[in-house]
Amino acid sequence: MKHFFLSVLFIVSAIVVNAQSQLKLPPLSPNAKISQDFSTSSIDISYSRPSMRGRKIFGDIIPYGKPWRTGANAPTKIKIGEEMEIGGQKVKAGEYTLYTVPGRSEWEVILTTGNGALPADGYPRDLDVARFNIKPSYFEGDCQTFTMLITDITFTSCKLEIVWERTKVVIPIVARNAEHIEENIDKTLNHPAQLPYFQAASYYFESDRKLDLANTYVDKAIEQDPKAFYIWYLKARIEKKLGNNEEAVAAAKKSMELAKGTPNEGEYMHNNGKLIEEINRTKQRRQVND
Repeated sequence: MKHFFLSVLFIVSAIVVNAQSQLKLPPLSPNAKISQDFSTSSIDISYSRPSMRGRKIFGDIIPYGKPWRTGANAPTKIKIGEEMEIGGQKVKAGEYTLYTVPGRSEWEVILTTGNGALPADGYPRDLDVARFNIKPSYFEGDCQTFTMLITDITFTSCKLEIVWERTKVVIPIVARNAEHIEENIDKTLNHPAQLPYFQAASYYFESDRKLDLANTYVDKAIEQDPKAFYIWYLKARIEKKLGNNEEAVAAAKKSMELAKGTPNEGEYMHNNGKLIEEINRTKQRRQVND
């Protein structure tokens, strides 16, 4: 009889566990992941997203002056694929825990190698990889759900925005990658199997560096693919930035000619036409001034 009751208890327990494992309810603070390509690698963030649900957040649910996991549930993690400057401080490639200490006029931001639950007084400073202060900004209306965003992305910089309730904290991130990228360009262009002249020219144009070299590379890209209207458009922009207006107009017209009949015709007609108009307006202003 004893064995019978033990068997029944085991079966009932198994049924309860199985039912619980099948029960799926909406989480109050759902997990979220950001994976953003940046510089020559990426920034990956995993965090949870609590909502206001009628509550006052900062100064109440999240007290001022106390370490916060910057989300709910597990601590927020940030992983960077190369050395970057975060909040003006150098941080090597790796995965870190992100904590903040909210304040009414200033937030303290902490990146640490510490892991697990947050102690009441925060992690000791010997585990810090970066610790800095940021002034928050305030806006009208409410951001109901805690949100982290990576915005304003360029070749060398971006911003990590932390937004909730009426508060926004913007953390600057910079990749000091120019030397590294130029080394890669030189190595790749000297490799007989790969000659990405268009990509190299685009990089130098967008970063406003070595424009003469960008022009050399875009000419080589045109030699590789003389019917590529998008390369001719890059050529026009480089020539314009160099002040070679006649060459810029000629390249823009060539781009428009080659774009006809393609799915991108409208875009390139507009962009090249706008470039030519800007050059003509500049020329007319100079004539008036002369």
